[in-house]
Amino acid sequence: MNTSSSPLDDAEPSVLQTAVSKVKRHVLPLFVIMFIVNYIDRVNIGFVRSHMEHDLGIGASAYGFGAGLFFIAYALFEVPSNILMQKVGARLWLTRIMFTWGLVAAAMAFIQNETHFYILRFLLGVAEAGFFPGVIYYFTRWLPGVERGKAIAIFLSGSAFASLISGPLSGLLLQIEGLGMHGWQWMYFIEGMFSVGLCFFVWFWLDSRPQDANWLTQAEKDALTTAIDDEQRAREAASPVKLSMGQLLKDPQIILFCLMYFFIQLTIYAATFWLPSIIKKMGDLSDFQVGLFNSIPWFIAIVAMYGFASLSAKWKHQQAWVACALLIAAAGMFMSTTGGPVFAFIAICFAALGFKSASSLFWPIPQGYLDARIAAGVIALINSLGNLGGFVAPTAFGLLEQQTGSIQGGLYGLTATSIIAAILVFTVRTTRKPGGEPLASADVTHSHS
Repeated sequence: MNTSSSPLDDAEPSVLQTAVSKVKRHVLPLFVIMFIVNYIDRVNIGFVRSHMEHDLGIGASAYGFGAGLFFIAYALFEVPSNILMQKVGARLWLTRIMFTWGLVAAAMAFIQNETHFYILRFLLGVAEAGFFPGVIYYFTRWLPGVERGKAIAIFLSGSAFASLISGPLSGLLLQIEGLGMHGWQWMYFIEGMFSVGLCFFVWFWLDSRPQDANWLTQAEKDALTTAIDDEQRAREAASPVKLSMGQLLKDPQIILFCLMYFFIQLTIYAATFWLPSIIKKMGDLSDFQVGLFNSIPWFIAIVAMYGFASLSAKWKHQQAWVACALLIAAAGMFMSTTGGPVFAFIAICFAALGFKSASSLFWPIPQGYLDARIAAGVIALINSLGNLGGFVAPTAFGLLEQQTGSIQGGLYGLTATSIIAAILVFTVRTTRKPGGEPLASADVTHSHS
């Protein structure tokens, strides 16, 4: 038992709280904006699929495979990226990540065939790799453990808002023509170069360590540094041995977390990459109208996420809430196969209410099970492996559409996986067994990152 007391226990806890509040105000809005821009550059291909097919001959199968290649590269390069970040510092590395993904995203404007499309989608994954766990790692250097979970939840909300604004934004940019470039090329170029421009702000706004922050008083810097160093010493005293990814994956609970998140991401990315194509079948719509329609499910999803969060806070049965959301997603996906394009769109709006809520409701479960000392590393691991659903879903949908002319089989598959995930959620533990914490004695934040 650790009987040593931190100076903060007896001194001025308000100084630490003030410092934490300042950190959250200073970095969280920027990280949310970065995540929104990141997400738009990742998924904007959904809005130009028909344009690339018309101008470049990129069919459904090639589109689906290229959409998914991003996630393979992301998974392969995430760990090396985070190792490098710890060597060169978070400020430099997060700026580098944003600069290179912006350049690659802008270069998509100049693709001429399937091969170019594949190469740049893969390179986009390489460039972005490490962004999510990099931000998680940044939080571990700036926020005490008790504050990190809240910060991660706010950061993750960025993807929901990105889904909401990406449609109208991309639809507007698609209307630009000139200088020998089509609207789809302008969309890629402008959205990519915005990321490049933002990275310069990131460089001047972020600091790598609390002691470098001139917007904190010396007392606040010391309070933060002391609190975080004390936590680090406690971790190292508890166990000098760090678990590898292989050791983590021997814990069946973590395997279940990864599998559940993979199933949730399957549905999210299938909808993300194929929804604009479904909307186009509803009638003679302009690109901007398609973009507006595309925002509707995500707007419903954001409202539902907050509603579910309030309900789950009031009636604390997290597994039941996740299962409920997944069954709503399954019902919506199944209904989307039973009618025409308009009915399919309405059904997917209903499904979005479920699958986006399931994504946000899911995270408190691993956070409740995991020891705080390893939570950040395992969350990054679950996110990395779960996001491989972003490769499987679009690739399978593309092959199905190419071979059968329909994605109906894929929608049945998503219905099934959502139901399986709803059942799996009742098999995971939401809290650690007292005295039986197989992972509580090691710190994996750095070993995974």
